[in-house]
Amino acid sequence: MKVILTADVKGQGKKGELKEVSEGYARNYLIPRGLAMKATADNLNALALKEKAKAAQAAKEKAQAQEYAKQLESCVVKVKARGGENGKLFGSVTNKEVADALKEQYGIELEKNRILLEENIKSFGSYELRCKLGYEVSGTIHLLVVEG
Repeated sequence: MKVILTADVKGQGKKGELKEVSEGYARNYLIPRGLAMKATADNLNALALKEKAKAAQAAKEKAQAQEYAKQLESCVVKVKARGGENGKLFGSVTNKEVADALKEQYGIELEKNRILLEENIKSFGSYELRCKLGYEVSGTIHLLVVEG
């Protein structure tokens, strides 16, 4: 019997897959527990529409990530920090501060965990930070730490 899995089933497959299982397993276990539904023409069409919508959403999000990457190339994010002698900061600049400054100055909302800090920023100056925007798209943030 062909069924469409509505949830991940260990040993069978992932949600949304079309699987051939024994009739008893489908009738007595999968369907009553809501783990699968019969593969009728209507259900197959609904599955195809969901996959198409999912692909369209992924394409839209990838285009948004590429747009963010272009915007990040042309902007310099300024972060104000307090420091002492010899250009050393009291503490360090975190990726949360960079994300907040990016949102405030340019309106680009980026989650703090997407900004990668290879090293701690503990002095004034100019830095280039990599950020993962999703869908194998990455960008570069030009950061300027100034006294403030």
